[in-house]
Amino acid sequence: MNAQKSKVVSVVAQKHFKFLGFALGKKGKGVYIRVHRQSLIKAKKKLKELTSRSQGRDARQVMESVKVYIRGWIGYFYIADMKRILQSWNEWLRRRMRMYIWKQWKKPKTKGQNLRKLGIPEWQARQWGNTRLGYWRIAGSAVLNRSVTNERLAQTGYYDFPAQYERLRQLHLSD
Repeated sequence: MNAQKSKVVSVVAQKHFKFLGFALGKKGKGVYIRVHRQSLIKAKKKLKELTSRSQGRDARQVMESVKVYIRGWIGYFYIADMKRILQSWNEWLRRRMRMYIWKQWKKPKTKGQNLRKLGIPEWQARQWGNTRLGYWRIAGSAVLNRSVTNERLAQTGYYDFPAQYERLRQLHLSD
């Protein structure tokens, strides 16, 4: 028998209680279901693996693999309250995808050409194409946010999972 898995406790009183990846919390108006911290850490680690820059895959393939994983994960955990968490993950993943795209462009000349194609003025595209800043820093820059917009990411296959979570919650609550 595993002593960590087999115990009798007050699920609200014990802070680190975990059951099938869920935990319970207590609010003023009662008890609510949330995703356990370890489950969140494990999922974010998996998303980081899927969006690793060193894979050498097309950004669309990476977006598809993230979509498959996150749809399954949300399908399991949608009964939990995690709207804010998913919104912060969504911002983080968009930045990771911009970083992935920036790395795929590789050379300064290619970066500049692609930025010009996406509507950035030539002088600015040349300046940012030749920058020595790191990938993560560039992914959060105003230039990349203006050129690789959320709409363009969605057109190339980025999955807006907070919206899917909200749809599942509405279906669940209406039953």
